[in-house]
Amino acid sequence: MLPRRAGAAETVNLVLNWTPTADHAPYYYAKAQGWYEQAGIDLVIETGRGSGAAAQRVAAGGAQLGIADMATALLAKSRGSKLTAVMVVYANSPQGFYWLKSSGISGAKDFPGRSIGNPPGDASRLMWPAFAKKVGIDPASVRFVNVSPQAKIQALRSKTIDITSDFYNEHDLKMREFGADLGFLPWREIGLNPYGNSVIANDDFLAAKKDVVRNFVRVSQRAFAACVADIGPGLKALLASVSGLDEANQRDQWKRILELMRDPTTMQVALGAFNQDRLKEDYELVRTYFEDVRPLDPAKAATNEFLDTSIKFVGA
Repeated sequence: MLPRRAGAAETVNLVLNWTPTADHAPYYYAKAQGWYEQAGIDLVIETGRGSGAAAQRVAAGGAQLGIADMATALLAKSRGSKLTAVMVVYANSPQGFYWLKSSGISGAKDFPGRSIGNPPGDASRLMWPAFAKKVGIDPASVRFVNVSPQAKIQALRSKTIDITSDFYNEHDLKMREFGADLGFLPWREIGLNPYGNSVIANDDFLAAKKDVVRNFVRVSQRAFAACVADIGPGLKALLASVSGLDEANQRDQWKRILELMRDPTTMQVALGAFNQDRLKEDYELVRTYFEDVRPLDPAKAATNEFLDTSIKFVGA
């Protein structure tokens, strides 16, 4: 456990990738337990508007820390954004597309001419060119419609959109809603499995406040490990801070999140650790499918420096 620090706590803003759900429960749990405070951190958690928006806010210094899809962060970093990933949450990509089979769509080959509904800052919209080229369709062959995260299911049900993107976390909710009519294609199934949500830090803050970043990362590791062992207290803290969430749905989400967190590196090196070979592959993915991707050493885009290697992912 980190020692209690004397003096005033450092105020740190953490901007989320989206509205708070089960994958954010560990931060709320650690905050409720006083762990960040004990480590000298006054943590302010901000609701986000997508990975792209979170990366922009952190790079500009509007928030010291944030959560963003790693491919989005790599793209921003290559274009000069001042950010570095300090902990991975999703070792596997959570991205997937959903549709109704009754609409006549059986897979990605049927996407051209259809509409995809998601928010402008959605990581899957930013990464769409990579998906389209991977499955062999023209990236310009679909029409994007702005849909809030909360309105995706309703928009699909009402047929105002043909397809939506969403994280695997929400899979059970859609299964209950649409049953056998639900079509689903996870990106990792077609060989697109870049790192997903990661904690990113503003580079200037990182350089000036290494101890603060280290303490945040290690408290967060501890909180994630506690939630892996028993999500109950974590969900209690989340639900106490965030209104409008259904506990049963959040429990379902957490089961999916465990699948996304688990890989050999998080199990053998440390919970939250990056594998440098995979980072290189992710950078090559971004470089292959996006324009204006400048030369970047992937090793400088993410670091395991602040992790406690005694904390590993332990779960089924």
